[in-house]
Amino acid sequence: MGTIVYCTGLVPPRLRFCSKKIVGSSVGVERQQVLEQVDKELSKGDERAALSLVKDLQGKPGGLRCFGAARQIPQRLYTLDELKLNGIQTRSLLSPVDATLGAIERSLQIAGVAGGLATWNAFGFTTQQILLFSLGLLFLWTLDSVSFNGGLGSLVLDTIGHTFSQKYHNRVIQHEAGHFLIAYMVGILPRGYTLTSLEALQKDGSLNVQAGTAFVDFEFLEEVNTGKVSATVCS
Repeated sequence: MGTIVYCTGLVPPRLRFCSKKIVGSSVGVERQQVLEQVDKELSKGDERAALSLVKDLQGKPGGLRCFGAARQIPQRLYTLDELKLNGIQTRSLLSPVDATLGAIERSLQIAGVAGGLATWNAFGFTTQQILLFSLGLLFLWTLDSVSFNGGLGSLVLDTIGHTFSQKYHNRVIQHEAGHFLIAYMVGILPRGYTLTSLEALQKDGSLNVQAGTAFVDFEFLEEVNTGKVSATVCS
């Protein structure tokens, strides 16, 4: 069975496709060779060649198991009555609300105010010094908002959230795993992902990105542009 592993460290980060070797099985050896070639094409940035290799063996011995195996149906709008008849709770289709970062942000604000008061009492700052310090913080906040669209603040908040909140960390992992799995089953080849804002900044130089999954998606974009996108049913 093929597995997908994200490699990090001294080697440039990329997806490395591996397969569990089955002793005495020629299929396992063939799959290993093909997946090593796919990994080589992805590392070179030739996504079309990598996708072509995967699709040529789709459903054949040595190919990726379950890739593109989701059953798809034509997309259409469903009424609320139809959803209810099929036992689908419409609330489950809404994006879940995560208040973890909001709680962390409020805690940081309270800690900042308490720390400021403690520093004021300890060092005996004058009113003028406190005013200058407040103006400095306001300037930094405005600079971040205008120049980076709040990206630096989001970076700090997301990093603290991943460090101190296991709930938030797990939620991000599960969210990106969902993108990864659905794309794989639909037949869109995943090629990388990030789980933190810091990771996105280091890999792509992107601010204001909490997490994300990248795909070899040029075929999907062509379908979107031509209006031929289908709904997907996983069975």
